[in-house]
Amino acid sequence: MAPLPKTLLDFLGYKFYFWSNENTEPPHIHVSKGTPTENATKFLITQKGIELVHNKGKIPSGDLKKISRYILQNRTRIIAAWFDYFGRF
Repeated sequence: MAPLPKTLLDFLGYKFYFWSNENTEPPHIHVSKGTPTENATKFLITQKGIELVHNKGKIPSGDLKKISRYILQNRTRIIAAWFDYFGRF
């Protein structure tokens, strides 16, 4: 069965989501314009903040800065959704 995206947020036309098969990885979120894709930009959610893992989605730097701030502002919400979905942090 193919992994399914769990869409959490929508900001500036970007979708924020994680995949159903990623429960063994540390908490993180994928970001892509429009439809979720496996070739999306990825941010790690840490105890201290966030970290850009890669920008495979080629999000322009101006949008990337806005998205980073948005993820930081919603970090608690994202972590809660991760825990609710996967049952662990």
